[in-house]
Amino acid sequence: MTRPLPGNVVTIVGAGLAGALLALLLAQRGYRVRILEKRPDPRDSRGDSGRSINLALAERGIAALRRAGLMDRIADLLIPMRGRMVHDIDGASSLQPYGQTENEVIHSVGRAALNVALLEQLQRQPAVELRFGQACLGVRPAYGTLQMRDLNSNEAYDLALAPTIATDGAGSAVRASLAALGEISQREELLDHDYKELQIPAAEGRQLDRHALHIWPGSGCMLIALPNPDQSFTVTLFLARRGRDSFETLTDPTQLLPFFERQFPGARQLMPNLAADFAANPQGFLGTVHCRPWAFGGQAFGGQLLLLGDAAHAIVPFHGQGMNCAFEDCLALVDLLDSGLGWSEAFASFEQQRRPNTEAIARMALENYAEMRESVLEPAFQRQRQLALALERRYPDRFIPRYAMVMFHAGIPYAEAERRGAIQQTLLQRMDLAGLRAGDAAFEDPLAGYDEEITRLLPLIPAAPAAARE
Repeated sequence: MTRPLPGNVVTIVGAGLAGALLALLLAQRGYRVRILEKRPDPRDSRGDSGRSINLALAERGIAALRRAGLMDRIADLLIPMRGRMVHDIDGASSLQPYGQTENEVIHSVGRAALNVALLEQLQRQPAVELRFGQACLGVRPAYGTLQMRDLNSNEAYDLALAPTIATDGAGSAVRASLAALGEISQREELLDHDYKELQIPAAEGRQLDRHALHIWPGSGCMLIALPNPDQSFTVTLFLARRGRDSFETLTDPTQLLPFFERQFPGARQLMPNLAADFAANPQGFLGTVHCRPWAFGGQAFGGQLLLLGDAAHAIVPFHGQGMNCAFEDCLALVDLLDSGLGWSEAFASFEQQRRPNTEAIARMALENYAEMRESVLEPAFQRQRQLALALERRYPDRFIPRYAMVMFHAGIPYAEAERRGAIQQTLLQRMDLAGLRAGDAAFEDPLAGYDEEITRLLPLIPAAPAAARE
């Protein structure tokens, strides 16, 4: 296991979820860590209401939190959700389980509460310097420094870049500075849909199953709700930015309330404060960040600078993997350092290892939006889903639905889940067109014709590494 030289300090820009977890993992390995955050300490102030949707913690994120020894400490913050509760416009609802075992659940967790828990644990580490109100002004390659400003004193100061890890989110100031200097190429692909956070109060929330993620698909839009510990639900509206029935046109209750009555009548009955919440909460945008490179070496950068998490590869939230992917980033980096690599080598290897996987989950997250918004109520989707579950039971070491690979199998890289998922989807479509139906008496015999093809196209899934199971 590597150890820093005496006096050597790792600087992390951004004390959000990824930055705080990475700092904790490094401190547990004996590194001295300085973590700088622009915002005030969230333990002393209320979070940014309406800033972000609730988070879904799945196996990849759990593996990282387990490695840091945090799962027991955050257990009270988590609400297990065993599936999607899909509500149609007529008021009927049906649960689509995420998996086939009681362990295949995802967990609703509040971003602010989880961030506070991470910071409290981080504060217990003696080798960590945690400073709030510290704004990053940019990178200064000519000096090998990071330029900062203390917002408490308004004093500007420089820090050496050796080594620095930027975990300052999708709107990363470090990435923006590098782009302005021409050191990276970056592209932000914004969706034409934005989001707004709303609320189902506890009194009405008791009418909903609190162990499910609730979805109200609409025409070109979608409403989801995730449970909170106080029986309330955090609701998120995904809606076109412009056009008819959009954020541009729903400007007052006379347009907003009839829209909800048309699109989400069941949810509307549970939201007595809809108009006030809609007016008060900010409208957020959604997009995917692509940039290259993430890792910087050479004398100009002090040898070591890395973008990690959303700062490198922000994605849309429709697969519930933004936080999980960033936490997996943290594990990947510390594993490289544990293997004996120095900072520059570890940073370069991290980018090489993680880039194909983050690109894969970015694509899958976009595809999952169409599934959640439109496909979940289609008969073909439901038939093929039942076929997929039947195939998983028949070939448990070869055929796992793509959603389950992403959410519950941390040992399967995102890129491999995407590759296998494409093969599996082709098979499912062919079986569906051939009239095979899971549960029919004729299902087993015709299925035998696919045995050889499945064995040939889908090699055995390797066992998860021991570290992922600990």
